Amino acid sequence: MTTLVFFLEEPSARALLEVLLPRFLPMDVVTLRFVVFEGKQDLEKQLVRKMRVWRTPDTHFIVLRDQDSANCKDVKNRLVELCRQAHHPEALVRVACHEIESWYLGDLAAVEAALDVSGVARHQERSKFRDPDRLGSPSQELHTLTGGVYQKIGGSRAMGPHLRLDGGNRSHSFHAFVKGLKRTVQEILAERAR
Repeated sequence: MTTLVFFLEEPSARALLEVLLPRFLPMDVVTLRFVVFEGKQDLEKQLVRKMRVWRTPDTHFIVLRDQDSANCKDVKNRLVELCRQAHHPEALVRVACHEIESWYLGDLAAVEAALDVSGVARHQERSKFRDPDRLGSPSQELHTLTGGVYQKIGGSRAMGPHLRLDGGNRSHSFHAFVKGLKRTVQEILAERAR
């Protein structure tokens, strides 16, 4: 079995991924492990050390962090450099622009179904939800849009079964994450076939 180790900045990302990933990853080939940090600074401070001491053979690393108010390219470049310092330049690094909640705002039909809040999906065509990665505070937008129903961990867990993987999501950073992970797994499968 290949181990996919996800380095995450917060528990809500884990809550989502535990439910979302088995929907499109071959769980008979991969095992999932999650290392959750206490925010982005903690992730960046400990990432090199955690990667260097990981000893499980046949492991692939995935780093996921929110962009927040920083420059997306700067955040990704910094994380890529940390992975290089840890001697794992092959690690997949992805940045949720601006927050993981952008992924949810990119699929308001999923929000409506997951949180059982009617009337949310009709907002998808409003200009601000056509490109949710541009929103400055997606978590606040989601809280407002759902009338306070959305809560970070429970809401993220509820979103896992509903987010569309087939292109129905308007978040570019969501698609970049899914596409990168699928490519990583295809490479793993190709290596095994040799």
